Amino acid sequence: MFDSQPIIELQKAFIYQGKNLILQNVDLSVSKGELVYLVGKTGSGKSSLLKTLYCDVPLKVGSGKVAGYNLNTIKRKDIAYFRRKLGIVFQDFNLLSDRNVYYNLWFVLESTGWKNTSQMDSRIKEVLNLVNLGSKGFKMIYELSGGEQQRLVIARAILNKPEVILADEPTGNLDPEVTDDIMHLLRNICDLGTAVLIATHDYRIINKFPGKIFRCENGFIEEVRYVG
Repeated sequence: MFDSQPIIELQKAFIYQGKNLILQNVDLSVSKGELVYLVGKTGSGKSSLLKTLYCDVPLKVGSGKVAGYNLNTIKRKDIAYFRRKLGIVFQDFNLLSDRNVYYNLWFVLESTGWKNTSQMDSRIKEVLNLVNLGSKGFKMIYELSGGEQQRLVIARAILNKPEVILADEPTGNLDPEVTDDIMHLLRNICDLGTAVLIATHDYRIINKFPGKIFRCENGFIEEVRYVG
């Protein structure tokens, strides 16, 4: 059993984009090792909520904590350190096309303060094996399939052993078979103790890979027991 202390906790939070109120009175709790879904139509507030959780959008009303940081009082200079505790996965891969798989990950470690080259090499090989890309380190990005690129994005997200992964439509561009592979990978990451919060409108994966479900609808969010 993992510690039940929430990794993410929002209470009576109001989510804005600029001056526009997107979601109100949000109560959300995610614990270590949990798989949690945010569902809802496009424009219902899923992405805005994720942006609030990783401090791209400030939390102005209500209270929130993520990975030990208070979203209400976090200072701008601390946001980079805070984000090292997060793994962020988007539908758009944003990989470095001029570097191979290995050096895409090397760049992340270098950017986040790693200095010991042997430890960096060891960590890169470890995560590549975890996402079943152990033999692909020398490949350029254009040589990878869409599923392999998403696996690399997940490898990048877990390099610094985050406490939580925030994923915005991580399987939106993938076919069902590859989607299932990615979901198996994310499920395995949960089993290792990392919380995973996925914004999606793909109910098929929710039915196949059950987790806690929150629905965004009409400016509110509520926990639900089923989808469809």
